[in-house]
Order: sequence, then structure tokens, then C-alpha cells
Amino acid sequence: MAIGYVALVLHAHLPFVRHPESDYVLEEEWLYEAITETYIPLLRVFEGLKRDGIDFKITMSMTPPLVSMLRDPLLQDRYEEHLAKLEELAELEIEHNKHNGHIRYLAEHYANEFNDTRQIWERYDRDLVSAFKQFQDSNNLEIITCGATHGYLPLMKMYPQAVWAQIQVACEHYEQNFGRPPKGIWLPECAYYEGLERMLADAGLRYFLTDGHGILYARPRPRFGTYAPIFTESGVAVFGRDHESSQQVWSSEVGYPGDPEYREFYKDLGWEAEYDYIKPYIMPNGQRKNVGIKYHKITGRGLGLGDKALYDPYWAREKSAENAGNFMFNRARQVEHLHGIMQRPPIIVSPYDAELFGHWWYEGPWFIDYLFRKSWYDQGTYEMTHLADYLRNNPTQQVCRPSQSSWGYKGFHEYWLNETNTWVYPHLHKAAERMIELSHRDPADELEWRALNQAARELLLAQSSDWAFIMRTGTMVPYAVRRTRSHLMRLHKLYEDINIGKIDSGWLSKVEAIDNIFPEINYRVYRPL
Repeated sequence: MAIGYVALVLHAHLPFVRHPESDYVLEEEWLYEAITETYIPLLRVFEGLKRDGIDFKITMSMTPPLVSMLRDPLLQDRYEEHLAKLEELAELEIEHNKHNGHIRYLAEHYANEFNDTRQIWERYDRDLVSAFKQFQDSNNLEIITCGATHGYLPLMKMYPQAVWAQIQVACEHYEQNFGRPPKGIWLPECAYYEGLERMLADAGLRYFLTDGHGILYARPRPRFGTYAPIFTESGVAVFGRDHESSQQVWSSEVGYPGDPEYREFYKDLGWEAEYDYIKPYIMPNGQRKNVGIKYHKITGRGLGLGDKALYDPYWAREKSAENAGNFMFNRARQVEHLHGIMQRPPIIVSPYDAELFGHWWYEGPWFIDYLFRKSWYDQGTYEMTHLADYLRNNPTQQVCRPSQSSWGYKGFHEYWLNETNTWVYPHLHKAAERMIELSHRDPADELEWRALNQAARELLLAQSSDWAFIMRTGTMVPYAVRRTRSHLMRLHKLYEDINIGKIDSGWLSKVEAIDNIFPEINYRVYRPL
């Protein structure tokens, strides 16, 4: 009889990047890489577990921008072209390295993997959202929502209507795509402020996740720390991140992904191959980029990229099984210890970015596969659960007020509000004020109705926390700045055109075709609460 629970929670999110106005935009490949390296490998794991009779339980957010992109025909077509190039390059590499036994072995590994990816992609008729939904329907996967565009909610709390729009639009979009309302929400960046739970309750949500200190500093101090959820006064439950299990996977110093046997992310064929050979597979302007074929392993700490040994997926898979066994052992000992103190079953909540598994940590999906198999067969101390099932079976918890928090640097809001991105917020606040003002209007005709709804889309897209995050990390900054400015400028043009009664229908149609997220949005979601 199990004496505790472990909940693996994955946050699947990408910003809305879709450019029908251009033949090629590098940032669209964020989606294509994630499909190839994370989402389809996860589906492969889920299918294998289901086939082998393992009743696995996992919670996973799928954010509205990600769902929208996965179901977009243009992006689906472009992904097929992307995958075809990968398949072509892998076959070329097999021939190119016919006298280099180990690299040929690796090229064949990639060719087989890309072929398997193609089969899964076509088996689900390109609709990965429905693919994940089937595992929700079998109660193996609990899919939760997020903010409509991953807006950083504590930094817009002075405009409650803007916060409400992020929540309500997300819930409506979820129901349109999954056929039922969401039970839980992954708050963008796990960022919480006091009072937010009342809006979540009004939207019909039952639970959300926060970082550990969001619960540890709650009032009154929770008796069981992060090892049991708390209920807010609004009735919404809060689950806190477990530090110990998170560190074992996240940490660059002691986490599993840093093992020398694992694949080296930063040594890619797109940068290593001779230029004329690789040119057809890099950017159209001739600039090099990652192509996703990597032949080297991490090898050891402190080595330069030129000193890396060749990778071997056989030994990497063996290492992932070993790491999964270690994770299982540690969780079992943790549960035993906590149960002895708490005298009730603890729950260990282990949340991670989904893209860690496969994209950043190539062996991550193997780790998940082995973890579920080992947890099913090799121990009886804990049950793997998803959060909805846990709440259903454990409806009585302590009532507390969580603490303001995020899972970002230093645990609060600094990463999204600092010298690199502070310029954004006065513009976002002004845009929110204008959208709230527009929400009072009753449209004179269908054209104005479309313009009002498009203004709401532009504000939501401008509010994405991804842009401020990118500005802070220092990578792809011009793109993040351009996206922020373009959405704000479009909103302000719409605002002015609506107010003077001269809407440019041709321009509006072009913008609707580019920023086509939330086709059923109603701008009145911004009306005062």
C-alpha cells in the first residue's frame, strides 16, 4: 500500500510565432524543434506505456499559444518541410560517412528517429493536440491551461481587467480545443500575487502551481510545507514545487542532464560541417544555425567544445535508466521520511519546463519512460498521480493565504522587470487602459466589431512574458523588441481608427491574417469587473 504520491508536472509553452508574411523566420523553428525533440518523443513514451499496460499519471500544461500553433495549417505545412529537410540531411550524412563507422551509426540513429517522427506525425493526421487529448480522455494525462499569452500577471495587477482577460480567454480557448473546462492552471512563470485566486475561482479553476516559497511563506504557515496542497479562502488549491526533486533534474551542477554520457547540446552539425555541404540546410541567407544533428557527448566538465568525445545513444539510454532509478529511490526515501513526520500521505510535486525533456536534455523522454516503468514495477512506496486525481481523493486540506512569488531568478519578479526590459511596462499599461476604454463601446457594424476584437488580440500578444524574458537573457533580443513594438503599434492604430470612425479594412484583414490567435475572442472580456 503506497504511503505517498509523486506528481510529475510538465509546462509545455512557446510564444506565438507565426509569420505568413515571410517565407522564412528563424524563430518559427522554436516550434519545429520542440515538435521533433519534445512533443512527439513524449507521445512516443505515452504510447509505449499505454501499450504495455502501465497506468501512468502525469500533469501537463499546454498553453493557448502552443495549442494555436500546433493546430495552424500554415505552421503544420512548414513543419513538414522542416522535417523533410532533416530526413534528407540524415540520409546524406549516412552516405557521407560510409567509411566512418561511429558517425555513420549516429547518422542512422537520427534517420530512424526522424522516420519514426514522421510516422507519428502522419498517424495523428498532423494534429498533436488531439494526440495528447486522447491520453487525457483515458485519465493518464491531466492537461491544464495557462495565461492566454503567458502574460506576467503580477506586473499587470493594477489593471484587473487585463489579468481577467488573460485567465478567461485561456479558459475559453481550452474548452474550445479540449471539449471541457480546465481544472487547473499553470500560472505564467508560476507568478502569484495576493488576490489572484479570487479570479481563478471565478473562472472555474480548481488549482494552480506556485514555487515552494509561495507556500512556505503562506499565512498561517502551512503545517506540511510543500508536501500537501493548501486551499485559499476562495476554495482554489495551491500546489508548491518540491526543491529537492527539482534540483536533481534542473541543476547544471548536480542535475542528471549534466552527465558526461549525455548528448552535448551546443555542438551541432549546422556549425561543424563544411559550409558548402551544409548550406542547403541552414538559413536561406547563408547564416549557420543548429540543424538538430549532434554527434558528441558532454564528455566532462571544463572541456572545450573541440574536446568532446563521440556520443553513443546506447550508453546514454543506459544512463537515463540509471538516473530514473536513482530518482525513484530518492523519492521513495523522501516519501518514507515525510510520512513518518506528517502521519499522512505526502505529495511531492516536481514541475519542469516540458522542453527540458528532449530539446535541452535529449535523453529526457527516456528518463520519463524509465521513471514510470520503474515506479510501476520496482517500488510500492508511492503512487504517481496527476493533480486533479490527488485533489479528488484528498479533498480536505489546510486553508492559508499564499505568498507573492514566482519560480524565476530570486523567486519574485526581477527577471521580468529590470534594466533590460523596464521600458516595456509603461507602454503595456497605456495599451491596457486603451483596451479597457474600447471595451465599453458597442460596435457600429461588423468592421468595428472585428477591429475591437483584433485590438484585444494585439494587447494579449504584446503582454507575453516571453518578450521581457528574452530581453533579459540577451538572446534574440531584436526579435523580442520588434514583436513588442509591432503589437503595441497595431493596437494604437486600431484604437485611433475606431475612435475617428475610419477603419482601414484592407490593413485590418492583413493583421487578422498574421495575428490570428483566438478566433472566437470577444473584446468585452476587458469590461470592468
